[in-house]
Amino acid sequence: MDIYQAGIRPILFSGLKADPEWVHRQTLQVLGWLDHNSDRFLSRRIQAQLEQAYCLRHACLEQTLWGLTFPNPLGLAAGFDKDGVAAGIWSAFGFGFAELGTVTFQAQPGNPRPRLFRLPADLAALNRMGFNNQGSAVIAAELAKRQERPRVIPLGINLGKSKVTPLSDAPADYLGSFRLLKEWGDYFVINVSSPNTPGLRSLQDAEQLSRIVEALQEENQLLAKPILVKIAPDLEWEAIADVIKLAQTYQLAGIIATNTTIRRDMLKTQQIAATGKPVTEEAGGISGAPLRQRSTEVIRFIWQQTNGQLPIVGVGGIFTAEDAWEKITAGASLIQVYTGWVYEGPSMVRQVLEGLVQRLEERGLNSIAEAVGIENTSI
Repeated sequence: MDIYQAGIRPILFSGLKADPEWVHRQTLQVLGWLDHNSDRFLSRRIQAQLEQAYCLRHACLEQTLWGLTFPNPLGLAAGFDKDGVAAGIWSAFGFGFAELGTVTFQAQPGNPRPRLFRLPADLAALNRMGFNNQGSAVIAAELAKRQERPRVIPLGINLGKSKVTPLSDAPADYLGSFRLLKEWGDYFVINVSSPNTPGLRSLQDAEQLSRIVEALQEENQLLAKPILVKIAPDLEWEAIADVIKLAQTYQLAGIIATNTTIRRDMLKTQQIAATGKPVTEEAGGISGAPLRQRSTEVIRFIWQQTNGQLPIVGVGGIFTAEDAWEKITAGASLIQVYTGWVYEGPSMVRQVLEGLVQRLEERGLNSIAEAVGIENTSI
């Protein structure tokens, strides 16, 4: 029996009726303590137990992308650890990489609370956090504290635009964060697809996005850090094709598909209990199971448009090994989870990885890299 599924989740989701953001903050506080006290006996003991319970090492899951070694393809998506307070703990839960942020150049409180809601009937979440974070200088200092500690898994940093910065000054804003953080991230993501910062999604327009990419790539010439762009699932195919062309022109490392959706038509939930308002009147992006199909469609489209030559990180609606396999075979080299991990619990990572190993063995494949996009080769 899964203790989280049978006991902990019902208490957190229903029994306590606690604000999901409060629960999240308390969880991060505990994990941050474990991370910052990793030299103490108690912390080492707990981390060892976590690794024993949740980690799965298997040679067929390992791959190298952008010169980085990923012990497995399943990572923690941006949004969970915005300020990197538990950056060193995620490998203990079995993740093959973790993406920190979204971080902005200016510290900002985000949108008014409540701003995070669970939709259990849909296995989904609605969030309008608004890039709440302590700013790029703080996260840079946080990561600098760990420079003497060996890095077990790659760490990405997701960059967003400060709310106070005009859209016309967006390139300088992203560049400011990148300059502060470029030494500490293994890869970087240009986030222009969150629905919770006014006007941000307009930066997905090829002309606007090119200005941001140019600024970062010019600064990036010496270090040559992998830079990806994260897109919304709500873009039309023509707009996605424009982003693909831009990524190829500026030699971006890849595309993350996708962010949350502003669609509401696929939801069973009609009303948000915490506010009493119809879900159609609540601002924010939907994550979780309702996003699964669309994000996979976007992944497949990018793979087909690029003949599999542009790495894709797939995210949206992954709960099981079958969900993960679907995205990998559609064209994702790496995959990320957030909402699914909250619903399924910490044992999810190992279960997904075990399922991926089983599917590789059943198909006679030697590595996860061989499975990327194979669904498209039979079309």
